[in-house]
Amino acid sequence: MKKPYALAVLAYLVPTFFTGFVWHLVVFHDVYTRLNIYRADPIIPFGFGSMLVQGLIFAWAYPRLFDTGRSAWVGSALRSGLLYAALSWSFTTIAVAAKHPMTSVAEYFLIETLFTVAQFALVAPLMALAWRDAEPN
Repeated sequence: MKKPYALAVLAYLVPTFFTGFVWHLVVFHDVYTRLNIYRADPIIPFGFGSMLVQGLIFAWAYPRLFDTGRSAWVGSALRSGLLYAALSWSFTTIAVAAKHPMTSVAEYFLIETLFTVAQFALVAPLMALAWRDAEPN
């Protein structure tokens, strides 16, 4: 595994795991409990595994979809953040709301949308920095 790819995977995995854990299980735990959609005993390794798969794919796709040139990193970070957030939002917010019973779909949409924005505000610039001036694997 080449260094930029490994760094890009970590750029996704570390902030996503930390933010997801703190957001869902600490700061907004009571909101998610009130929404009544998550299990009482989350299986953390499953969540981590899901994030690892996502990170591997997003990191692999980044240099194939976005400019890795030094002068383009800010624009690429913005574009990748928008694309990856939209994709993630589609399967973590829309699909979950479609399949899971919950007390308020509107509240779930709001809190998960805010989470997705926070997540990719952290991930996108870090992934862009990891790939800056690098060639794809």
